[in-house]
Amino acid sequence: MKLLPPLLALTLCAIANTALAADEGTAAVETIGRLNGVALACQQPALVARARNAVITIAPKTRAYGEAFENATNAAYLEQGKGIACPDPASLSSDIAAAEKRLHASFAQPK
Repeated sequence: MKLLPPLLALTLCAIANTALAADEGTAAVETIGRLNGVALACQQPALVARARNAVITIAPKTRAYGEAFENATNAAYLEQGKGIACPDPASLSSDIAAAEKRLHASFAQPK
């Protein structure tokens, strides 16, 4: 009986850490999805491929992450279609590079 409270506390901490990591991962996937939508709308196929490949190779292959990427892409694409000026390719590329780093950090394998 004396082991139950510490075991319960340890289990709750593990669940909280997993949820926090999932939220960070989802946010990272959504960020690169938004950049993908902008690249699509601004006709930057190389940057579209780069963003898509980053998600494919870095993020876990789950439905939730796929939907987060697609939803963010679609929303950004539609928003860009409202007459917002396209960013220059160099700044969009650097934004995607930063988003790739965030993805790597969010899904880094603990050693």
